[in-house]
Amino acid sequence: MSLAIEQILNGLQFGVMIFLLAAGLTLVFGIMGVINLAHGSLYMLGAFVAASAAGRGAPFVLAVLAGAGAAALAGVVMELVVIRRLYRREHLDQVLATFALILIANDGVAIAWGKTPVRMDVPGALTGAVTFAGLTYPTYRLLLIAAGLAVAAGLYVLISRTRLGMLIRAGATHRETVAALGVDIAKLNTIVFALGALLAGVAGALLAPILAVQVGMGEQILILTFVAIVVGGLGSIRGAFIGALLVGLVDTLGRAYIPVLLKPVAAPALADSLGGGLSAIAIYVLMAIVLVWKPRGLFPVGSR
Repeated sequence: MSLAIEQILNGLQFGVMIFLLAAGLTLVFGIMGVINLAHGSLYMLGAFVAASAAGRGAPFVLAVLAGAGAAALAGVVMELVVIRRLYRREHLDQVLATFALILIANDGVAIAWGKTPVRMDVPGALTGAVTFAGLTYPTYRLLLIAAGLAVAAGLYVLISRTRLGMLIRAGATHRETVAALGVDIAKLNTIVFALGALLAGVAGALLAPILAVQVGMGEQILILTFVAIVVGGLGSIRGAFIGALLVGLVDTLGRAYIPVLLKPVAAPALADSLGGGLSAIAIYVLMAIVLVWKPRGLFPVGSR
């Protein structure tokens, strides 16, 4: 029982981190209609900057803020220089242009930090574990869950209770009307893109102490992020949240239990090998099931 609770918590922790990336991508696609494959590069940059800041003696909170700020700044530059020219272009053009940004970002990070993975230690105050319900669970992972949920709550308040959120929601569905009312759409686009980049940077900075901070790490999690968005429904923040949690849980529980379930009917080595492969495709099976049931995702824009 304690193992099941531990794996569920791991899935929730992974899911809320995926949500931070999925929320940014959802905002960018919902408002601008831009498919940004380079979103994972902003996550990577946040992780590298946070790890470097921590390595130079910066307190953990300042290191996370540095990573998030660097990603937000890079996002603004990316939007002004490249993305702004893609708003009215075909999605294929957007894919090609943002894929080129991935290559540029990876080479730039390799030049700045090298190709050797960078380490970021868990802050001393959070290195322990919490014991509850007979389970001992790392304090830092509980912090990640709490931080992710707090960011999700803050984003909900921003989108649903503030003037900026009103403009974001209006711009997602009535772009021309908002522009006709005198709102500077170009400025709104930059703000939205910076917010999405900031969320990606926060995710990278928070995950840096428990993952290998290395070149190309953004592409690994970007695929899961797109799956979460498709499962939840394109353009929906609520859908991105639910989709990310489902993806995190299915991925984590699949890796933990599928090999175990196969061992009674297969040799241990074969069970581990086959189980690993089946675990990797579990999230795509989830996506297929959801799309057969609801082709627009669980919570598409406009649903209640």
